[in-house]
Amino acid sequence: MTHTPKKIAIIGSGLVGSLLAIYLKKFGHDITVFDRRPDIRGIKFSGRSINLAMSNRGWNALNEVGIENEIKKIAIPLDKRAMHLVGQEEYYQKYGKEGEAIWSISRGVLNKKMIDLAEAKGVKFRFEEKVWDVDLPEAKLFTGETEKGEWQEYNYDLIFGCDGAFSRVRHKMQRRSRFDYSQDFIDVGYKELTIAPNEDGTHKLNKNSFHIWPRGKFMLIAMPNLDGSFTCTLFMPFEGEVSFENITTKAEAKEFFTKYFPNIMPELENLTEDFFNHPTSAMVTMKCFPWTYWDKVALVGDSAHAVVPFYGQGMNAGFEDIFVLNDIIKKHGDDWKAIFREYEVARKENTDAIATLSYRNFVEMSTKTADPKFLLQKKIEKHFASLHPDKWIPVYSRVTFSDRPYAEALALGDAQEAIMKEVMQLDDIEEKWNSAQVEHMILGMLEE
Repeated sequence: MTHTPKKIAIIGSGLVGSLLAIYLKKFGHDITVFDRRPDIRGIKFSGRSINLAMSNRGWNALNEVGIENEIKKIAIPLDKRAMHLVGQEEYYQKYGKEGEAIWSISRGVLNKKMIDLAEAKGVKFRFEEKVWDVDLPEAKLFTGETEKGEWQEYNYDLIFGCDGAFSRVRHKMQRRSRFDYSQDFIDVGYKELTIAPNEDGTHKLNKNSFHIWPRGKFMLIAMPNLDGSFTCTLFMPFEGEVSFENITTKAEAKEFFTKYFPNIMPELENLTEDFFNHPTSAMVTMKCFPWTYWDKVALVGDSAHAVVPFYGQGMNAGFEDIFVLNDIIKKHGDDWKAIFREYEVARKENTDAIATLSYRNFVEMSTKTADPKFLLQKKIEKHFASLHPDKWIPVYSRVTFSDRPYAEALALGDAQEAIMKEVMQLDDIEEKWNSAQVEHMILGMLEE
């Protein structure tokens, strides 16, 4: 299939923009990436960098362009959750089967690496150059110092918007007739905190675990970094009894951490310091359609489908967009209209599905992981899956350790949940959870 070299602009030098640049460069296109921000490689990264959890979909996309092993060097495998409940011993929940893990990776470290790799392939980056307007039919960009000042005009064959949930490119597309758009902020915000390494550079907590302190309406999570530190994220309501709004002094912050997170007391000074130095950030689910305009402009990643971070799939979903787009380009060659149409249809239902799953997982992580009934249900599912691995794959595994469609994971997960609802209503389920009766009941319902 022929691929005539095109002049292509990518707006946004984040993870999705830089990976897309590497992919498109392979087809021989001339690629320029624009970003209004300074080059991240010259910035100390702090304050808004929830660590990323790379899973199968992300690795597939990196493997396709031969950079998987390079990125694994800056990542740490996590094969389990470490649960920290008040007044109880820390305990562990394995994520999947032996050898299955998600990988903790610092957003800043990864982004710097991806830009380096893209530049090495010949991609041009234009930092601190803000795109103010896009002429969609002509694939023209206009950049400048200010919105009212003088603008520079650039002409391209194609433009890709990889500029995040509040995309300037999508904003222009929203003005078209019959463009569907919705955004939904949750009333929970997040703040990045840090647990420093031990003096000898080792980790203070188990380094191959994703640490969770579930506390009902709020929770703390921690993911390891290569330098021995942990990047922690406190998720909490903006307003309410226990909320960001209600912690205004160091004394209140100290009291909050002492009461709810007693096992990380030695880190108190650090945590209260970070609490006031780092911004409180909001989280949004954003959906839109169409994602493309003619054969000229396409949205990829968060600019097309921002999700809340509770399944660790935001980056993975964006990388999978690129992986799928790549296959479609191979199939259609120079027919960009056909490429764009197939791409948006293939991805839309799946990114809607991961948006739903991500929101549900927030409820699960913060409230249910400490609920005995929920834990028993998971125990029954795990037991049944070990007896019939071909008949029961947990929804988490379908999302994280598989490359099957997200929409399929959502549908099959809903079917499993309906079965478990009935199982959990059995009398004395606590005693007979691993009995032949329960096994046969699930088998029967699966065959219906």
